[in-house]
Amino acid sequence: MLVKVIRSHRDIVAVCDSDIIGRKFEQGKFQLHVKENFFKGEEMAEQEVLKILKKMSKEDATFNIVGKESTQTALKAGIITRQGIKKIQGVPFALVLL
Repeated sequence: MLVKVIRSHRDIVAVCDSDIIGRKFEQGKFQLHVKENFFKGEEMAEQEVLKILKKMSKEDATFNIVGKESTQTALKAGIITRQGIKKIQGVPFALVLL
């Protein structure tokens, strides 16, 4: 998974599966573009991603999570629920504002 923390007024945590970076998904009037300039961060294993998600969930952060592995990891971290996961072209994603 790729993880990028964008520091700003409210930190943004972008997490995506490595194999979908740079791809665009469309379904009806919806589209999801996994842009490199936003999502391309450091490659990390699940345990590292879990640690970051849990840490950042205690801060005033937002989360952009895209991909099967990434959404499953966010579920394990407890920052999203199954009901919070949507799909475009079969690709799961979740947006979280804590």
